[in-house]
Amino acid sequence: MSFVLGVVIGVLVGVSLIVGFVKSENYRSKCRSELATTIAAFARMTLEDSRKIFTPEQHPSWVVFSSQQKLNWLNSHLEKIWPFVDEAASELVRSSVEPILEQYRPMILASLKFSKFTLGTVPPQFTGISILEGESEGITMELEMNWDGNPSIILDIMTYVGVALPVQVKNIGFTGIFRLIFRPLVDEFPCFGAVCYSLRKKKKLDFMLKVVGGDMTAIPGISDAIEGTIRDAIEDSITWPVRKIIPILPGDYSDLELKPTGVLEVKLVQAKELTNKDLIGKSDPFAELYVRPLRDRMKKSKTINNELNPIWNEHFEFVVEDPLTQHLVVKIYDDEGLQASELIGCAHVRLNELEPGKVKDVWLKLVKDLEIQRDQKNRGQVHLELLYCPYGMKNGFSNPFVDNLSLTSLEKVFKSGAEGKEQNGGEINRRKDVIVRGVLSVTVISADDLAPTDLMGKADPYVVVSMKKTETKNKTRVVPESLNPAWNQTFDFVVEDALHDMLILEVWDHDTFGKDYMGRCILTLTRVLMEGEYKETFELDGAKSGKLNLHLKWAPQPIYRDS
Repeated sequence: MSFVLGVVIGVLVGVSLIVGFVKSENYRSKCRSELATTIAAFARMTLEDSRKIFTPEQHPSWVVFSSQQKLNWLNSHLEKIWPFVDEAASELVRSSVEPILEQYRPMILASLKFSKFTLGTVPPQFTGISILEGESEGITMELEMNWDGNPSIILDIMTYVGVALPVQVKNIGFTGIFRLIFRPLVDEFPCFGAVCYSLRKKKKLDFMLKVVGGDMTAIPGISDAIEGTIRDAIEDSITWPVRKIIPILPGDYSDLELKPTGVLEVKLVQAKELTNKDLIGKSDPFAELYVRPLRDRMKKSKTINNELNPIWNEHFEFVVEDPLTQHLVVKIYDDEGLQASELIGCAHVRLNELEPGKVKDVWLKLVKDLEIQRDQKNRGQVHLELLYCPYGMKNGFSNPFVDNLSLTSLEKVFKSGAEGKEQNGGEINRRKDVIVRGVLSVTVISADDLAPTDLMGKADPYVVVSMKKTETKNKTRVVPESLNPAWNQTFDFVVEDALHDMLILEVWDHDTFGKDYMGRCILTLTRVLMEGEYKETFELDGAKSGKLNLHLKWAPQPIYRDS
């Protein structure tokens, strides 16, 4: 809770600083024109400096001005206007932050609000600035802020059982990056129509937390409840891609508001070689996934008991607001029952690495921390299928029987507004789910570089081909004494729900008195559904070496069911 509360204070400080420039009545009346002149001059200065440093051919997409001397004048201006910013802060916090805290307030609390909020006498210091190129209609600036302040901040917490917990926060040390967007550029002073601000990144944070006249441990679970509320409030109010808009000149600036741009489809396929967190038995892994860490937008998989190589094959959808900067986070935990779950490892994928409308199949290495990746310990890997579909884009996978039906989400069954008749003759819209049913033809062509299992350095391999949901199995013939066997055998499977089934191929060594495991491949049917047919070589999991050459073909036979 201490960390999150500190983040709140840091965020509020940054917001108060930026918005106080134009929201404080006293400051507006005394030096708003000076501020506008300063910002416009600063924007021109930084762009002119960048042109002096780089020729047009050398101009990078990200120009960084880290010299403290270039920011001394800005810090000097801030010190002069700081009393006005401090004055504007209290009104700003109560009007903009408290409604969001109330929105996410847990049921255990009767109220959650700030009773006192002053920033003190020490202003923040700007330590770095960056200008983001690429926008012709505006200027995007990022300011790194460092603040070791002496604020007086009290958060009043009241429970339904009558316990009041005034929480005092002091001795704050905060470092973060705030993004300012000046847009659109106009030919009227001060040369831009509006300012957008957002907390682009949270960095270092130190502070002291003191409960005045109460004990936070008096009520079990209250600390976690408050922490979750504050986290959601920060993410939902100020953390990028959320942004606040301050009109400078009259006009319509709705195009600057945060808007969803598309949907990220994620199939959590499996994980392998997970670290065992249990002293007895094996870990019970589950996954948590999110693009934005809001409680109502985080997804959780089912738990696979006693397994270090779990297979989930679960699908999740996420709303995307800014594919250029957002990323998908995956965290794998060991379920400890009534106790807190233990983190096994985490990974992330930047959405700007995805090609819109095209499925990306990835194995991600799990690490201990996404920010600080110092340890080289093997924590396992997680297997994902990713598809980013911008709004308005069709991915081309169509229902072959109905022209106006299309699959807009690979892991979401077709939906159509099919017209039906009520018994009284009235028209109704009946939604139907299309089950992706068909015949999957699997040709096991050959294998390469299998690991030997016999004393003579050979093996007698064969492949067991099965569907996970129906457990239907077929087996190739045995190829004696070969590490590069060729089978060229085809097996047909009737698949009732291809969007949620998996193909499993296991390679075994045939012995007279038993068999030896040589590795496996686990495949979803996503690619064959998209492409209809393909040939590919797959590495064997659980083996020292070996690859399997396959040819997959799909013949669809969609059927319908009422939902």
